[in-house]
Amino acid sequence: MERLKQCILSQVAIDPHSMDTILSSFETVTSTKGDFFLTPEKICNHMAFIESGYMRMYDIVDGKEVTLWIGGEGKFVTSLSSFVFQTPNHWYIQAITDCTLYTIHRELHYKLNKTIPTWLEFDNILLANAFALLEKSMFAQLHTTAKQRYEKLLAEEPALFRHVPLQHIATMLGITPESLSRLRKLK
Repeated sequence: MERLKQCILSQVAIDPHSMDTILSSFETVTSTKGDFFLTPEKICNHMAFIESGYMRMYDIVDGKEVTLWIGGEGKFVTSLSSFVFQTPNHWYIQAITDCTLYTIHRELHYKLNKTIPTWLEFDNILLANAFALLEKSMFAQLHTTAKQRYEKLLAEEPALFRHVPLQHIATMLGITPESLSRLRKLK
């Protein structure tokens, strides 16, 4: 759980006892490629930290899978609105590769929020990062070209292109797999 510990410490300062309490609230879960963390209409009761592997969040639109988000080691994944408000989830969250996850149940998460103020601070940072990611994605779709989105993703997350099927990356960029192939040939 060293990666999870370092992720938390990179955002907030936490005393060793509180860190031990936080880390003991997480459970190690292994997912095989293709396993679902969550499916539509289910209530999301867990948040996961990706220790290794890649997960994706997607939906099916007009019979085609459209990837909203792909995350790898060091990222958190959940259906935020379902986790917070206990409403039915809208997305599929699936392992793209074999994964090791550290999961925390919603009840334990909120118990930590009440008992460890720095966990609440970290939780607020996670929430702010989720909104910032959404804003960034929306802005990119509205104000950048497919080539610019591809180049930015390649610069920021080069490992995605080695571990994630290109059709998932293409739909996340808002383009067809054929368009992504053309862009990759230009590089």
